Amino acid sequence: MVVIGEDSRFRTHHGIDPTEIADAIGADRQRGAWATLVAAWRERDRLRGASTITQQLAKNLYLSASRNPLRKLKEAVTALRLEAALSKDRILELYLGIAEWGPGVWGAEAASRAYFGVAPAQLTDVQAAALAATLPHPRSSNPIFRPERMLARRDLILARYRGVAVAIPAEEEADSPPLAALPEPAPPFLPDGRDVPPPVAAESSGVSHAPGDTLPPQTERGGRDSLP
Repeated sequence: MVVIGEDSRFRTHHGIDPTEIADAIGADRQRGAWATLVAAWRERDRLRGASTITQQLAKNLYLSASRNPLRKLKEAVTALRLEAALSKDRILELYLGIAEWGPGVWGAEAASRAYFGVAPAQLTDVQAAALAATLPHPRSSNPIFRPERMLARRDLILARYRGVAVAIPAEEEADSPPLAALPEPAPPFLPDGRDVPPPVAAESSGVSHAPGDTLPPQTERGGRDSLP
């Protein structure tokens, strides 16, 4: 479900999805490359994210949530290195294990139990789609807080999962915390990350994160044809 909602070409791209990037900046055959880049720069604060699951994992492991072009470049390079070092299944496993699903809710296991009281393997299709739909905005719309936005996206994911040709719009990378935001929770430890390559360069607050370190508490949008 997460792949359907977040990165439909996850199994075929190599860490970066050129098609999604072109769509994000409004590139088409009617506009020249320079005009497209100028328009993209002017609207950079409103452009929706075009990050793949691998890029999201790279950001969650090593980088900040900034949309600075240099950070995005580091994210892309790190995503390529992750794809060269790890299998698709391993990338997905790591991503699902550290993604945020709400204030203090980290990883698919915690999200499944927090919202539905069951292990991920026991989720129904509807519940799995709800978790996948929560990833773009885990703090501002989730199964227990202002669920309307999540529910609309859940229905699209379910329709696609059942073979209906519907478009699932990409979401902005940034997420706004709920009005009654809780203090920033302590992030989880990276589970069994010995195979994860080191970062390209220290970024974020100037501290790189090695396997076993705690991860930076960042909200990220978001898998897999279904949650584990």
